[in-house]
Amino acid sequence: MASTFEEMNQPRVEILGVPISVVTMEAALEYISQHLEQLRGGYVCAANVHTTVTAHENQDFLRVQKESALTLPDGKPLAVIGKRKSRGQMEKVTGTHFMQHIFTDCRFAGKKHYFYGTRSDEISQMILRIHEDYPTLNICGYEASVFRELRDEEVDELAKRINCSGADFVWVALGAPRQEQLMYRMKGMTKSIMVGVGGAFHILSGKISDAPLWMQNAGLEWFYRLCKEPKRLFSRYLITNTKFLYYLFTNQ
Repeated sequence: MASTFEEMNQPRVEILGVPISVVTMEAALEYISQHLEQLRGGYVCAANVHTTVTAHENQDFLRVQKESALTLPDGKPLAVIGKRKSRGQMEKVTGTHFMQHIFTDCRFAGKKHYFYGTRSDEISQMILRIHEDYPTLNICGYEASVFRELRDEEVDELAKRINCSGADFVWVALGAPRQEQLMYRMKGMTKSIMVGVGGAFHILSGKISDAPLWMQNAGLEWFYRLCKEPKRLFSRYLITNTKFLYYLFTNQ
């Protein structure tokens, strides 16, 4: 496994000092396809305004972001800024849609998938939905989150369960920054590639519907999610979006 993204020539641009991969959806899929064996034990982050501001303010979390195998521009603001900096070679790639493309892309046919996160009832519902929507997908394991930081021995045991399952992909849905921090702790411990997908399990389980395509294209997914989960997201969007703009325009 390569220890840093530079070792496999995966270009990135910095936004608020946080490296974001210069990718389109197809480029990200091709990169994983070409380097899957080298990437085993590594992890993929899906960066948005919230994670970028958090990494900008917290050196420990910045290190987590920097050591990812790939950091997807999961959010319109990052994609717009990155596209300008990369001269058009970048587009928004959300964790949810990246996961769904992996499910259906023939380059990953037969690969095994492990799911970790959310509550037991919701992940069970999600697995049922996945069986219906992706009947040929090879699901080799799943388990709910314990909603607290895992002890070192628990991380070891989780890695062992994943390895015993034979997973190629581990989809981690704990929300940021918990999912990224867990994947960082497990770096080099698994024989799979780990991908942080945030609220993707809510969408796949049917708990929350995906934003309409026109809202996605207009960069209004955040507004759709805010309408769906106002209590949870209002403060986060208000604070982090304001900070993002302040840091961006003051070069802080």
